[in-house]
Amino acid sequence: MSELLYKEEVFKLVGLCMEIHRELGKGHDEVIYKDAFVVELQRGQIPFARELKHEVTYKGVVLPHHYYADFVVWSKILFEAKAVEKLTEAHVKQVLNYLAASKLELGLLVNFGGDSLEWKRVVLSKPKLGPLKDFRL
Repeated sequence: MSELLYKEEVFKLVGLCMEIHRELGKGHDEVIYKDAFVVELQRGQIPFARELKHEVTYKGVVLPHHYYADFVVWSKILFEAKAVEKLTEAHVKQVLNYLAASKLELGLLVNFGGDSLEWKRVVLSKPKLGPLKDFRL
């Protein structure tokens, strides 16, 4: 079995999120948890960018609308915060789209809205090209 991507870094971030959830509890707006996350990142001297803009390209054309990831931490982990009752597949797909636009491999999706902290590692796997087959009509 292969080693988890950025295992120690994710462990650290989840620990920070557990501290935030323990301190604030559930029920706040998403932005409150994001602000608390900034405090924890700064206290831990962890480099991050907040609401980093990522362009989306279609057939070589940069589209007029962009994705804004909540955070990019250590320039390699996309962090998306939620404050909802439960994470859904739509939230995972959102992170996958953000990863594709950002060219990052790993996203951490965290939900502060439940009774306990909920989180998921989201990995954008590179497409594996198999042998080319001869297709005939």
